[in-house]
Amino acid sequence: MSYGDRETVRRILQDAGDTWAVVGLSTNTRRAAYGVAQVLQRAGKRVVPVHPNAETVLGEQGYATLADIPFEVDVVDVFVNSRLAGEVADQAVAVGARAVWFQLDVVDEDAYARTTGAGLDMVMDRCPAIELPQL
Repeated sequence: MSYGDRETVRRILQDAGDTWAVVGLSTNTRRAAYGVAQVLQRAGKRVVPVHPNAETVLGEQGYATLADIPFEVDVVDVFVNSRLAGEVADQAVAVGARAVWFQLDVVDEDAYARTTGAGLDMVMDRCPAIELPQL
């Protein structure tokens, strides 16, 4: 099953807004989240790290949770395992995000149903760093 058609991917990447909370982003440069965050920044997105350690990453102040971010977030990009991702999607809805993006191998069908049912765009099991050059 596809979780986010081409139009949804395009809408999130081009129209949803430029402030992306990247859940799971830390200063570990070997993690996929770090490389994807760099790609998002080069594409003009503001990347907001969300990690329990609340580290500053790529020049942006980090926050321990989505609820701690003191400004609007447009897209929540999720780099946690599928077991934890549904809770993050629910938090994205609660903070008023416009879209949720689950990274490669992150799938939670119930979270997808809840999130899209709340009116947010969502894709799962995809990577914006792969999708951006294809636009």
